[in-house]
Amino acid sequence: MTSDPYQPAREPLLRHLIGDVLRRERQAQERTLKDVADAARISMPYLSELERGRKEASSEVLAAAAGALGLTLADLLALAHRELAGPPRIASVTSLTSRRNIHAHRNGEALLLAA
Repeated sequence: MTSDPYQPAREPLLRHLIGDVLRRERQAQERTLKDVADAARISMPYLSELERGRKEASSEVLAAAAGALGLTLADLLALAHRELAGPPRIASVTSLTSRRNIHAHRNGEALLLAA
């Protein structure tokens, strides 16, 4: 089965993006889970769950984990944003609208677009 190039890709979960950033930053600093968890004053198992994207953390916990890595919450979110945004996928909203119109036409569906 081939994927439809006109169908938007599934959006990743924010907790997965943030977890990936936390783990990558910790490993780049060659630090252990225990070391970072102690510095952030959170449990090691909880930090592990965050890194694996299994827990949704509060902004306070994210700020503490980021701080333990020498980052601000803004830094953490900016790094996650870079992963989420990636390279531009469309040239403009008009381009996206055109792709959706083509997709709808191919499937014989009616499509209403708000201006």
